[in-house]
Amino acid sequence: MVSQFRAAAVAVIAALCLTACGADGKSDSASYEKAPAGTMNPQGGQPGPAITGGAGDEAPGEQAASSQPVSTFAVDVDTASYGYAKRQLLAGQRPAAGTIRPEEFVNSFQQGYRQPSGDGFAVATDGTRLPKTHGNSGDTARLLRVGLQTRAEPEGQRLDASLTFVVDVSGSMAEPGKLDLVKSGLHTLVDQLRTTDSVALVAYSDDADVLRQMTPVRDRSALHGAIDRLRVAGSTNLQSGLRLGYETARKSFREGATNRVILLSDGLPNVGTTSAAPLVREVQEAAAKQITMMGVGVGSDYGDKFMEELADKGDGYVVYVSSTAEANKVFVEQLPATLSVRALDAKAQVEFDPAAVVSYRLIGYENRTLSASAFRNDRVDGGEVGPGHAVTALYALHLREGAEGHLADVRVRWQDPRTREPSEQNVSVTVASLDRAFTEAGPRLQVCYTAAYFAEVLRSSQYAGEVRLDDLLRLAEGLSEGDKQVAELAEVIRAATKLYR
Repeated sequence: MVSQFRAAAVAVIAALCLTACGADGKSDSASYEKAPAGTMNPQGGQPGPAITGGAGDEAPGEQAASSQPVSTFAVDVDTASYGYAKRQLLAGQRPAAGTIRPEEFVNSFQQGYRQPSGDGFAVATDGTRLPKTHGNSGDTARLLRVGLQTRAEPEGQRLDASLTFVVDVSGSMAEPGKLDLVKSGLHTLVDQLRTTDSVALVAYSDDADVLRQMTPVRDRSALHGAIDRLRVAGSTNLQSGLRLGYETARKSFREGATNRVILLSDGLPNVGTTSAAPLVREVQEAAAKQITMMGVGVGSDYGDKFMEELADKGDGYVVYVSSTAEANKVFVEQLPATLSVRALDAKAQVEFDPAAVVSYRLIGYENRTLSASAFRNDRVDGGEVGPGHAVTALYALHLREGAEGHLADVRVRWQDPRTREPSEQNVSVTVASLDRAFTEAGPRLQVCYTAAYFAEVLRSSQYAGEVRLDDLLRLAEGLSEGDKQVAELAEVIRAATKLYR
């Protein structure tokens, strides 16, 4: 049993270490009437106040293609929002609306996109009509899926790694499934890393301490000894821990290697700086010096927003781990165990043709949206994407009556991780490519729809009233045969139906 626990635990740590990472547009179609903000369908349910659109992380309304045809956003491979919501729902608790990010629900599921032959991205697009159970869909409503896929890396070709682990050992980490999982995973990881890799270990509670300076993995006994000294005690001074972690990483920076700080915490600081803003500035500075960050969230009490902001600004990403089973399912199966980065500062842009599109809405990505001019401004931060990663964006849109031909142009821009040279790729989308019944759409596209609108219900957005949880549950159950990920989604939606009646 211990060996199974340890194997699953290291899978989490290894995958994390070895992975890169408005005005509403009014339709002129009589068939389109948007549900009022906060509308609740029978058997739907609302966990909190409706999110009605506006600034910040709120869910915006549709954009009129005639006045705002361009949608631009930084790509994001985070999945923590779905993992944390899943834990809460299965435990019989409603997740807070502010912790729900639809794009992270969608990106938690495998897509099966074609990989490119070289570096950068392969771009896939498809779409469908909405299901008949979807409220206010009408004949002009469509769903557009934009998929970006990087090439997986051949085994044994990754760069050496210089990894600084910053481990929260405050009192809250005594909860089962927190520090015990971290320690077990670190022990096994040390046994599996290359002798040319190196590891440092920083622990923090009331203050921070370097338990082991950067040490080549060939000195495994010293690293195991440092891991064994991790003990729970005191408050949570995340600021002190993160600062010391970056200081340690900078002192031992290795040219030509992957330099990364990995924060393992419940993200609930209560000593020192407890606001993310000043820490974000420090993380941004370190990222500019080629030290990236990853956040690993643990525990039933978890500072989701705090961890996400740190990772987004630190050229990294954040995941959430609640069990050894989830570790295997989410990280071992989905994420490649490599240290390389395929694309730096990746951004996507979709330009809709006003002759075909009345209005559109990007589902999620509220805290990753950019101005149109930022797309080719390489000083503007984008997202970091590792080998074998898929990024999916969904757009809900309404066509003009009788629309045909050109629908939109999709562009993706990124920088080469070694030379920082920018590259772009673009594809065109036609109206015909979205003109299929939902039942005829591919199963992965149907899963994307189900996950995205499940998130809309959980965050009680103005679009929550367009769907019913029972309908989403039937979709998930019908798509779950032979797919453990989707079967689990069905289980989570089933749990939600009991909480939101």
